[in-house]
Amino acid sequence: MSIESSTIVAAPPALSQRSGLWWGFLGVLAFSFTLPLTRIAVEGLSPLFIGSGRAVIAAALAGLALAATRQRPPTAAQWGRLALVAGGVVVGFPFLTSYALTTSSAGHGAVVVALLPAATAIMAVLRVKERPAASFWAFAGLGAAAAVCFAALRGGGIGSLGGADLLFFGAVLAAAVGYAEGGLLARELGSWQTVSWALVLAAPAMLALTAVAVAQEPPTATPVQWLAFAYLAAVSMYLGFFAWYRGLAIGPMAQVSQVQLTQPVMTIAWAALLLGEPLTWTTVGGGLAVIACAGLAVRARLGGVALRGH
Repeated sequence: MSIESSTIVAAPPALSQRSGLWWGFLGVLAFSFTLPLTRIAVEGLSPLFIGSGRAVIAAALAGLALAATRQRPPTAAQWGRLALVAGGVVVGFPFLTSYALTTSSAGHGAVVVALLPAATAIMAVLRVKERPAASFWAFAGLGAAAAVCFAALRGGGIGSLGGADLLFFGAVLAAAVGYAEGGLLARELGSWQTVSWALVLAAPAMLALTAVAVAQEPPTATPVQWLAFAYLAAVSMYLGFFAWYRGLAIGPMAQVSQVQLTQPVMTIAWAALLLGEPLTWTTVGGGLAVIACAGLAVRARLGGVALRGH
């Protein structure tokens, strides 16, 4: 999940590695509530409304912040890269997980989404055209296999992989692209500016989809479900990225990215506490297996970067 590039300006020396790790952890903590709260929200709101409506609210907050601080607009090339960020973290991940959680538990999703650190590392490798050691690809492949086996065991066999599992895997791919490109852009545009511009870019399409969602199914939900939606809009979709992209920008990105390995553990814990989902041995074992493989993949890439640096 790490990102390194010789073309990127190094983080200011006054900002310590420890501060980057703490900012990264704060972002991961904010994101760890996303799946359980989405599971609560879909009980009363349509997935289309949740996926698009949260982006509209976040875009409004982003627009106000950009206008108040008089940020300079991105260049044409940066707009193109922001489209990748928006497609991954504004559109892809929220929509795919919202639809998946209409039929799946948050704990189940957390295990599959535990692939995200390794997936982001792969996207970063492809993005900067690195040639990591074979062990990196081996561990990343083992992590993917562990996630597929977990989903298959929960469903009764490989042939029983359901639509929710495919949506979760798609969400991982989308977020990996958005995280990798967003981590690079954060050092050029700033941490909160990156996600803000991505939200503004996607706002017209998200507003149109929200109107369609309201016309198809007028939203009616309990206060708790609305509060869950509010968190998804303000924190998961916006404020959490302030901390996450700032941590990646301070870096070193390779080390900061590993903090995300704690996210599935926290998500499974929140699912048990907030939703009463059982902590089965399958969930715990599957989660630990995927997390271990993802962590080894990220460390293998980090070791390769360090060796090349010497």
